[in-house]
Amino acid sequence: MRSVLPKLRRLVRQGFRAVKYLCYRLFLLLPIDPYLAVYTAYWGRGYRCNPAAIYEKARDLAPRVRGVWVVTKEAAATMPEDVSYVVEETLQYFWIMARGAFFIGNVNFADYVLKRRGSVHVQTHHGTPLKLMGVDSFIHAGRKGEGGEELLRRVSRWDFSVAANRHSTEAWSTAYPGTFESLEVGYPRNDILVNASPEHGERVRAALGVAPGQRVILYTPTHRGSTANRFAGHLDVAALAEALGPDTTILLRTHYFYESPAQGPATDSAQVVDVTAYPVVEDLYLAADVLVTDYSSTMFDYAILDRPIVVFASDWEQYRTKRGVYFDIFDQSPGVVVTTQAELVERFLTGSVDDEAARRARTSFRNRFCALEDGRASERIVRRVLLGEQTALAAQPVPAAAATLATQR
Repeated sequence: MRSVLPKLRRLVRQGFRAVKYLCYRLFLLLPIDPYLAVYTAYWGRGYRCNPAAIYEKARDLAPRVRGVWVVTKEAAATMPEDVSYVVEETLQYFWIMARGAFFIGNVNFADYVLKRRGSVHVQTHHGTPLKLMGVDSFIHAGRKGEGGEELLRRVSRWDFSVAANRHSTEAWSTAYPGTFESLEVGYPRNDILVNASPEHGERVRAALGVAPGQRVILYTPTHRGSTANRFAGHLDVAALAEALGPDTTILLRTHYFYESPAQGPATDSAQVVDVTAYPVVEDLYLAADVLVTDYSSTMFDYAILDRPIVVFASDWEQYRTKRGVYFDIFDQSPGVVVTTQAELVERFLTGSVDDEAARRARTSFRNRFCALEDGRASERIVRRVLLGEQTALAAQPVPAAAATLATQR
């Protein structure tokens, strides 16, 4: 009997799933709701990133368009009280997936979701790419054709692809070949980095328990493709904090792919705060005085603030050989690039993380990757996509006054 029950449960689950998929097909026979927008981020992980910024602006500029989020069962508890959502794979989920007019996500929707005539799909992505993406990564890894057909089917649903800069537009064109229109307008999630008040970062620091007067370093290592579910960084964060002295606090934010926060000696240090679970990374940018990363796209976003950036590239040759990259981080640095922990400590102790050479590199980096970030990316997308305005507002370079204001304490 014990061996039969699991099989019976599995059959029942499969039966329910088949019924729901059938309902989805039936719902597709109903007309599209022209005022229904469906949002998702990071495979249903919750309310965040570019889709959240677009949703917020849509509530102001296109209030007739009702936004509904698709989330996992686990993420449902994290949703803001005033934001409508459905849990994926439920009957309500299939109803909105069948009838939605706009689909806005920073990842692809499920493969079985059909692109209906008249619906509009917007791929916002979730970072400016340093590493190779999509078809480019397949070719680099010698997997041309392996998985490519599935990817191209997903891309064929896209009507718009959001790009934060010209580099992203060019990368998406080869990584995701398709007929979509590129919305090269800046990143919606970065609007707050231009528009935030000087007090915003201070409030975040206080909420995290950071004492006044502390130098705050945000450390954001990227995911390296390991199958492990727990973070194992290349940088000894606790040792760095100790070397820099008691007036330094390090905010450790691991990649969202890891199921568990960082554990071990690093988080045992009183000077290290694990902010992996903190929901809004932009808050952390505003709270930090310096960013230390490796190859994470956080460097492109943080550069908007015109604050020091240090790239800890201890395994650069291995990373770019194995993963493939669009450019050499040593040639186009966002500030300072180091390869050892000793060099990293020295750079901080001597102040060269923000010397004249570092500032020149940062300015060049910002000019290339952040020129469109004027705080109005969300507005441009809402006007173009949800309101159907054919001429989006022209993007302007980051206002110098706004960048200065954002960096003030």
